[in-house]
Amino acid sequence: MTALRRAANRIRTGSAIVAQRRAKWAAAWCRKSYRDDLTGWKAALGPIVRAVVLAGAGVVVCLVVRARPWLMWVLTAGWLIAAWRASRPASSEDVEDASDDEPEQAPLVPGLEAVRQLLADLIGDRPGVHLSAVLAHLQEHGQGEGWEVAELRSRLEAQGVPVRRSVKVAGRVAYGVHRDDLPAPSPGEAADRAA
Repeated sequence: MTALRRAANRIRTGSAIVAQRRAKWAAAWCRKSYRDDLTGWKAALGPIVRAVVLAGAGVVVCLVVRARPWLMWVLTAGWLIAAWRASRPASSEDVEDASDDEPEQAPLVPGLEAVRQLLADLIGDRPGVHLSAVLAHLQEHGQGEGWEVAELRSRLEAQGVPVRRSVKVAGRVAYGVHRDDLPAPSPGEAADRAA
């Protein structure tokens, strides 16, 4: 894979992560204004008002950009920087810098070989595995808490594992990893298995 293609994949993956974070933030901000002490439409008035505020802010941004087209370059640069940072691979320094107050989030699995082995085990003799099944397995084993399928997909793609939009398993079609797309095992792992 060329450096340009890796950079494009990193920006694509980061864009999905940033969009998901922004959507979660907006939903949480709107949800926070729900009134439990009221009933009916009065209880939902706060989230409705906040949703209108968000929509209004979007319209204002569109009008300002339409009046000053050069601002689109600033917004695009900001988005690209955020996407690049969001998809940055975790380094050992990041792990050491994490505060002790936050609960530790285990990585997906340590390295491509472990990812490949996990996926191969979950696929078994089937044509593939759905990402929802992979996520459920990870969460059963204490990993991926709070993740959604889109975040798992982004993380797999960032590690170079191709994800298909339509993988058919047990008569159901969903996002998943097909058996044919699994990364080949490294020569060292193949030798270990043969021994």
